[in-house]
Amino acid sequence: MENLGAAAALGSALWALLLTMLGTATSQPLGGESVCTARPLARYSITFTGKWSQTAFPKQYPLFRPPAQWSSLLGAAHSSDYSMWRKNEYVSNGLRDFAERGEAWALMKEVEAAGEKLQSVHAVFSAPAVPSGTGQTSAELEVHPRHSLVSFVVRIVPSPDWFVGIDSLNLCEGGRWKEQVALDLYPYDAGTDSGFTFSSPNFATIPQDTVTEITSSSPSHPANSFYYPRLKSLPPIAKVTLERLRQSPRAFAPPSLDLLNRGNEIVDSLSAPETPLDCEVSLWSSWGLCGGPCGKLGAKSRTRYVRVQPANNGTPCPELEEEAECSPDNCV
Repeated sequence: MENLGAAAALGSALWALLLTMLGTATSQPLGGESVCTARPLARYSITFTGKWSQTAFPKQYPLFRPPAQWSSLLGAAHSSDYSMWRKNEYVSNGLRDFAERGEAWALMKEVEAAGEKLQSVHAVFSAPAVPSGTGQTSAELEVHPRHSLVSFVVRIVPSPDWFVGIDSLNLCEGGRWKEQVALDLYPYDAGTDSGFTFSSPNFATIPQDTVTEITSSSPSHPANSFYYPRLKSLPPIAKVTLERLRQSPRAFAPPSLDLLNRGNEIVDSLSAPETPLDCEVSLWSSWGLCGGPCGKLGAKSRTRYVRVQPANNGTPCPELEEEAECSPDNCV
């Protein structure tokens, strides 16, 4: 009987230990995320600043049909159960439509469905498009302790399927909301179109690829509009700033884009990095006919043309014509 009592006591102790371990495990969210205990709801302003200037990105910079610009900004405040987009993962059909053509309807329906069915989206927000490569647009958003993550996308126009954005930025640190967050943004490829240049025709990627970051050396192809092999990394093409608002919620009126664009063009002209663009020339043509009097040495020539003009102290163009001695043609 003593053995049975001891066994029962041991079993109770082990059961209590197991319950304690399970309770500890279930109190922590998956992925090691800390629980947000901040209260109450928090409101933020989000300001997107385009830094896509011809000085910073001189290669194939779009000047017309259409000129460099940004689409509207689409975003959501959500929990870790939802993902608008993620590096090295496949985009949804809605994000594909947005990245390729700027069509937002399907993406917005996906976000709304996640909020209704999974309760993983707290709020959706948007900001107006920016009609030039440099400029600003703003919006306001609301986050909740259970929905403290923010994601958004902005399409690069024109482009095959390129965009910028942030994925699941947490605005909560334990028991408090962050006061301000500022992040540089770099271009991403949605993996649905295989074009190399800003104005490439539609050429679907089959099978679809995952989201990848575009860098100064990747894709490693001279035709790539962001290919700058002399740079270790691209300069930021945009920036986003989120700032906590203290005042009560109010109707938000975006600032005048014309005024913001003029102000940013002045700032960009003073502070934008100058990316050197080297001259690119074609292959040599075939040698021309050899001219000159019979019995004496003549001369022949070949030419090449400039494919990319140098900019920002890039390597200048070499000679475009070359001559060589030869024996005249058509001499008996």
